[in-house]
Amino acid sequence: MDTGKLESPGPENLGAELHRLIAELFPICRSITGDGFRETLRRLGELVPLKVHEVPTGTRVFDWVVPREWNIRDAYVKDRTGRRVIDFGQSNLHVVNYSAPIRATLTRAELQEHLFTLPEHPEWIPYRTSYYNESWGFCLTHNQLLQMKDERYEVVIDSTLEDGHLTYGEVFLEGTSNEEVLITCHACHPSLCNDNLSGVAIAAYLARALRWTRHRFSYRILFIPGTIGSITWLALNEDKVPRIRHGLVLALLGDAGPFTYKRTRRGNAEIDRVAGYVLGGLPGENRVRDFTPYGYDERQFCSPGFNLPVGSLMRTPNGEYPEYHTSADDLDFVKPGQLAKSYAVCMSIVDVLENNRKYVNVNPKCEPQLGKRGLYRSSGGDAMPRESEMALLWVLNQSDGTTDLLDIAERSRLPFDAVRLAADALRESGLLETCEKH
Repeated sequence: MDTGKLESPGPENLGAELHRLIAELFPICRSITGDGFRETLRRLGELVPLKVHEVPTGTRVFDWVVPREWNIRDAYVKDRTGRRVIDFGQSNLHVVNYSAPIRATLTRAELQEHLFTLPEHPEWIPYRTSYYNESWGFCLTHNQLLQMKDERYEVVIDSTLEDGHLTYGEVFLEGTSNEEVLITCHACHPSLCNDNLSGVAIAAYLARALRWTRHRFSYRILFIPGTIGSITWLALNEDKVPRIRHGLVLALLGDAGPFTYKRTRRGNAEIDRVAGYVLGGLPGENRVRDFTPYGYDERQFCSPGFNLPVGSLMRTPNGEYPEYHTSADDLDFVKPGQLAKSYAVCMSIVDVLENNRKYVNVNPKCEPQLGKRGLYRSSGGDAMPRESEMALLWVLNQSDGTTDLLDIAERSRLPFDAVRLAADALRESGLLETCEKH
């Protein structure tokens, strides 16, 4: 079944909707495990048909083990007057994520070893974690640190590290084929809008749109904790891996930078060609970069034991903008217009994937007569054929079973939509047959 061009059934002001979802999720203290992650999935489940999976602590997942579950109720540092000079209630970035519980009175020197600031940005709070090395700490602005003059401080982190579960969410949308497109995002960061809530929001709205759209591929959208989440999913779902035809990791899609696509480990997968084509047709200095084994979960999906065709779509890459992993990655940093454009790029990539096929010209000896089939204008003599007519000629000439529509669009420099529509018309007229193996 041909899908035609995919359309989103979303609201007119999609950028504002995406930004509102980010604002709703922003206050939740997420981590790689725990109730904050569950609450995030609960809210996403109001938008999309989300299945929640719980994987017990201690589960062996390749070379890793699912860690203990972390939850936090409160945390603070009080001075001698009882004033909270660092307060988890003001920002959940104030606590090093996964901090072990502590109740103590410490000297300033003892406390200093557990404090993290950004002297180059004295009003920003850094984001730090201690996932696999049990410790504790606080993050604060450098200006806050300079004001801490007392000799002793009361330190409390009211958290738990106990046997529990790793939680992840999964949306599966069945297509006419059992071949799958995998879309993933890491949903584990607390109060960071570009990294990672922009990817979370766009993935959720893609799932919502695809739910109500006819599609050839089946779609599996994962909302997972970074690194350990993809490792866990792969370890528990190896039977599904052979069905993954294309994949895309979404992150960092709300800033003002140009788009960046990071290729798969293979470097020449169809998703690499499609993403490069879509970005190449956009204004601005958009970039396609080669694969590196550092970044987000693409490095797990592209590990040599799987080598899946999974690329990564971003705007400004991780670590390449100063607000990255700081409190400045806030609701003002991501803009509705940028989110809407990122969503549109994702939908364009999906649209090309859905409609890219190989065909065979069943009348390959010279050009078939298009006029008698109503495919060509009745009068001739123009200096150049129209775009739609050129697309017909290109598709007929190139459709030998080895060339797909994206190849034709790239070689002809015609829009993919024009090439797709030409192929549809030629197939309906009996001049093309679909190659089933593509």
